[in-house]
Amino acid sequence: MSDKTVAILGATGVVGTQMLRCLEERDFPVGKLVPLASAHSLGRTVTFRGEEVPVVEAAPEAFEGVDIVLGAAGDDVAKVLLPEAAARGAVVVDNSHAFRLDPEVPLVIPEINAGDIADHPKNIIANPNCATIIGLVPTWPLHEVAGVRRLIVSTYQAASGAGMPGLRELEREMGVVANGGEMGDTAPFAYQLAANLIPQIGGFKEEAYTSEELKMQNEGRKIMHLPDLRVNCTCVRVPVMRSHSESITVEFERPITPDEARTALAAAPGVKVVDDPANLRYPMPLETSDQDLVYVGRVRRDLSAPDGVSSLTFWCCGDQIRKGAATNAVQIAEYLV
Repeated sequence: MSDKTVAILGATGVVGTQMLRCLEERDFPVGKLVPLASAHSLGRTVTFRGEEVPVVEAAPEAFEGVDIVLGAAGDDVAKVLLPEAAARGAVVVDNSHAFRLDPEVPLVIPEINAGDIADHPKNIIANPNCATIIGLVPTWPLHEVAGVRRLIVSTYQAASGAGMPGLRELEREMGVVANGGEMGDTAPFAYQLAANLIPQIGGFKEEAYTSEELKMQNEGRKIMHLPDLRVNCTCVRVPVMRSHSESITVEFERPITPDEARTALAAAPGVKVVDDPANLRYPMPLETSDQDLVYVGRVRRDLSAPDGVSSLTFWCCGDQIRKGAATNAVQIAEYLV
């Protein structure tokens, strides 16, 4: 692999910083790094392979000569700047949701649909939503065995899903709760998150589902090439710093037992089975943070399934900053080179 000029749009944020670490850890062939951020970050540097690299202001001309762009900026910035990068010949791997449902932009989890990477007519490839990635990585190997028809999902999403502001706010609130102080403004959360949970992530859309809840269905259909996939999802923000958790019930086309599911999961890329109830072993956010696997456990038969319907329930946890965002993007970039 020849060295590439790699730009990171949003290099000073939570996901951008993690992208830098992933590029280092996975020994990605970076010949030149271009860390991009807003004008407010000018004068700052990022550390990459032991060197301090100056931050460059994000502007169209900054993409000249860039081979690969990793996008870690918000939708508004992504919509303006990433097509400029693509027009200048760079291939973009974007973590925003600006392009995810564009029919000319592949939406990729490499463990599931890496073959879609090759066809990117707009020079843009989209990273799915973090909860979608964490939920579908273990769902896919079960689909390959028994065919998925329907998902019922509840997500328990960490504060870091709201970026650095979410992390800082939960830290502040925990201190307030511990010391009995005045809570004050809780932005970016609608309510206090410490010692609480909030059953809303994103704005409310059709049928009183939030934008975050609809992503699991809409993105899942595209990634898995299952246009008729049915998903019922409830997304909850919980007072956890890092790593999302999900409870998933899967209805299948063909019979599958819990033991068969565990066997398929144990052989699947990107998955680690932690399922030993007798010894109180199951996935938890503390164990799954700052690593790239999706842990799966609590695999069991769905007791509510009608007679003749094959349905299982499982619990999974994964680091949404790494596999749910930065690592997935770098994995896509590895396929490009």
